[in-house]
Amino acid sequence: MKEPPSMLLPLLRSPFQGELLAWLFLHPEEEYAQVQLAKRFEVSQATVTREVDRLTAAGLLVTRKIGNMRMVRADTDVVVARPLTELLALTYGPVAVLGEHLARVDGVEEAYIYGSWAARYSGMAGRVPHDVDVLVVGTADEDDLYDIARTAEARLGREVNIRRLSREEWASSKDDPFLQTIKARPLVRLKLDHSENR
Repeated sequence: MKEPPSMLLPLLRSPFQGELLAWLFLHPEEEYAQVQLAKRFEVSQATVTREVDRLTAAGLLVTRKIGNMRMVRADTDVVVARPLTELLALTYGPVAVLGEHLARVDGVEEAYIYGSWAARYSGMAGRVPHDVDVLVVGTADEDDLYDIARTAEARLGREVNIRRLSREEWASSKDDPFLQTIKARPLVRLKLDHSENR
């Protein structure tokens, strides 16, 4: 089933294109094998190859071969690199930044973006949100989450609000109108790869 187009940056072809560009331009010092990117974004290698080919032809990505692997990175020397990075941070940046940072915090079991950013990502019309609302499920220390929010704000150029719930609160939300509203609206689950951050 085809994903609805994201309303975060509608001039991009797909949410995957936005996520791929955001990941690469917000990690400009890193180089990734195409197979890593397919795994990270849970898409086929053919999908990654097509998108990388398009973006390389447009001069936004640089590729090189190491044995059988094709390595990919953002081309930070292209004239649009800085403004594109800023635009991607404001639109698709929350997925690229928040999961990575939250994976470093002990006690984070799950994390979701909710509210207006998740609605735009899911295709609902509206303006790009001024802030990002994040729900963390687990036992993470509130001070650690506060520090992550401030760090993420600096990278994303917008306010980040993190709310923590226990596993029990998240599971038994039927008596909480706030949680019922959150669960009834779009949620974007953040990928927490703890192995990359330990």
